[in-house]
Amino acid sequence: MDDFTYRNETELIFGKQALSCVGEKTRSYGDRALVLYGGASAIRSGLISRVILSLKQSGVEVFELGNVEPNPKMSLAYRGIEICKREKINVLVAVGGGSVIDTAKTVGMGAVYDGDAWDFFTGTQAASMLPIGVVLTIPAAGSESSADAVMTREEDKLKRASCAGDFIRPRFSILNPELTYTLPPYQTACGAVDIIAHVLERYFTTVRGVDVTDRLCEGIVRSVVAASKRVLIQHDDYNARAELMLAGTLAHNGIVGLGRRGDWASHAMGHEISALSNAAHGATLAVMFPAWMKYVYQTDIRRFAQFANRVFDVQYMPWDENEMALEGIRRFETFLHQLGMSTKLLDMGVKEDAIPLMAKKCHQAGSFVSLDEAAIADVYRLAL
Repeated sequence: MDDFTYRNETELIFGKQALSCVGEKTRSYGDRALVLYGGASAIRSGLISRVILSLKQSGVEVFELGNVEPNPKMSLAYRGIEICKREKINVLVAVGGGSVIDTAKTVGMGAVYDGDAWDFFTGTQAASMLPIGVVLTIPAAGSESSADAVMTREEDKLKRASCAGDFIRPRFSILNPELTYTLPPYQTACGAVDIIAHVLERYFTTVRGVDVTDRLCEGIVRSVVAASKRVLIQHDDYNARAELMLAGTLAHNGIVGLGRRGDWASHAMGHEISALSNAAHGATLAVMFPAWMKYVYQTDIRRFAQFANRVFDVQYMPWDENEMALEGIRRFETFLHQLGMSTKLLDMGVKEDAIPLMAKKCHQAGSFVSLDEAAIADVYRLAL
């Protein structure tokens, strides 16, 4: 196990009554709030009105920035930064999923920075940011308590993760599983895949002596597999929705990565797909993870055999761990298909002639296996 230091100051407020405290919690950090949210569904459902009413009742002056898109764009973040500087905003409230939260994080960093906020996605370390509160509506990205943000710059279609740190984590996150009842099945499925991918990026490691976090990873994936199947049958299954919401947070708040090095190649390759095609992030991971597994599994067959046995109940066969590993990958693909997810690039409209450019932009990825541009192109081809 590697040495580590862990700190996470995000306050998680979980349950059916969690939303009632959004005004009070926000007011403890500031009195001029920019509320960020996505499309019309948050307005139609009345959620935005409820959040704004709670803020105003707590003495918070409210400004709004809507229309945050999936695969969030820097252009909207720049608008948010401008509002914050002009209106002297001192707290942000993100109502939505990872795209809204990551936009809020970018706005929060950019609002106290004199340069271009894209600097934070090309190597510049942010030093501070405005405090952020979250009302989570989509369990998927884990951004509600993570130290990361991912944004896309439209002009060159670059999708990159920030170079921030622990201070980028929201100060509080409100998690009410009931707010996810209206998610369409496809969005629910994409979220489940995203959660699993965050776990697997950490699970496939070269670090030894990590059985505690191995077991945490395996347990979370098993729970997500079971819960996602349940909510696709009964959309208002509170307990299953609660399992997914908690799993999404645990998958990406750093806990399951303690003492181990993650890989993140599948994420890096998936980012290039969504930058090119605007495909949902979870959908790109459903394509890339099985292809990556097939490409690298022989590097550590025993770990893949363990995954197959502990997560997908493949019979332990010490005499044929290669077949165990392959069967585990097959069962993972079967699960993805059961969710209605494709595992093929062509189904996303991404053809073979796009692979050289995607591989060039991705360039280098992975620590479980370090992939250069040629290897990345090979993995993409496996996903066709």
